[in-house]
Amino acid sequence: MNRREVLALLGMTAALPASVLAQQPNATRRLGVLSVTAADDAIGQTRSAILVEALAGHGWKERDNLKIDWRNGGGDRARIAQLADELVALKPDILLAVGTPSVEELRRRTTTIPIVFAVVTDPVSQGFVQNLAHPGGNVTGFTDYDGPLAGKWLEMLTQVTPKLSRVFVVYNPATAPFAPLMLRTIEDAGRALHVTVEPAPVHDRASIAALASRKDGGLLVLPDFFTMSNRAHLLAAISEARAPAVFWSRTFVDEGGLMSYSTDSAEQLRRAASYIDRILKGARAADLPVQNPTTFELAINLKTAKAIGVTLAPSLLATANEVIE
Repeated sequence: MNRREVLALLGMTAALPASVLAQQPNATRRLGVLSVTAADDAIGQTRSAILVEALAGHGWKERDNLKIDWRNGGGDRARIAQLADELVALKPDILLAVGTPSVEELRRRTTTIPIVFAVVTDPVSQGFVQNLAHPGGNVTGFTDYDGPLAGKWLEMLTQVTPKLSRVFVVYNPATAPFAPLMLRTIEDAGRALHVTVEPAPVHDRASIAALASRKDGGLLVLPDFFTMSNRAHLLAAISEARAPAVFWSRTFVDEGGLMSYSTDSAEQLRRAASYIDRILKGARAADLPVQNPTTFELAINLKTAKAIGVTLAPSLLATANEVIE
C-alpha cells in the first residue's frame, strides 16, 4: 500500500460515524459515573458493585475494555458541581448520573456526551428530557417514581396506624424540586383517607432534629438525596418522636426505619448498564425512551414496630419482600 492509499484509508476512517467506531472490538471506552452518595456510603458501594457486575454481563469489563472514572458527591451540592466539571473535562464516551443533582450538573456542562441517569424523579418537569418516549438531546435513563406511588405511601401509613389523622411530609425544598408534584398526590389521597397532610421541610441538621417534636402524627419521607445523606440524623429524630414513618428507600428500614415501599434501585442500575451498553455500541440517547420503574419492594422492620407500639397485620407482613426482625 503506497502513501496515497494510506492517507485515503485514514480519511475514510475519520469520516466513519461514531456508531461504527463504537463497535471496534479492541477500543477501550471511558465511562464517567457521578453519584450523590459518599464513596464510603454502604448504599453507594452496593450500587457501584451492581453496576460493575451488570456491565460485565454486557461484555464491558474494567481494566479490559472499559475505564470507569468514579466520582461521589457525598450529599454536597457544591461538591457534586465540582466533580461534574472534572468528569466532563476527562471527555468520557458516556456518563452515568445517579440522582437528580448529578443529572442537573452534568447536563449543564455538556450537550454532546451521552448521559444515562438512574434513581431520578420526574425528569420531564425538571427539564432533563422532552418526554419519556422521545427524550431528545443527550439524556435518557430510568426513573425511581411513578404517579400513584406517593398516595401508596400514605395509604400504608394508615394501614399500620388506622387512627392516624395527621401526616407530616419530610423533604428539603432546595434538593427535591419535584416535591410539589408528590405533595399534590399525597394531599389527594389524604382527603380520601380523611388524613390531614402537612409539609415538614428540612434543610439542615437543626430542622431534622426538630422532627423529634412531631409526636402527633406520622411521617412520610420523600425521595431526596438530602434525606438519604442525613438519614442517621433523620432516623434518630423519628425514633425520639416514636412516630410511625414510611420511607422511599429500604436503606432507611435496614438502618432502623419502620417501613418502606420503593422501587428496586439495583434493578435501575442493571437497566442503566443495558443503556450504557447500547450507547457504546452506537445507539443515541435521544432514541432510547426514559423508562419508569417496573419493580417495587415492601420492607418492614418488626423491631422498630415493636419499639413504637405498632401492630402490623399478618396480611401486610405476608406481602412484604423483606421483614427485618
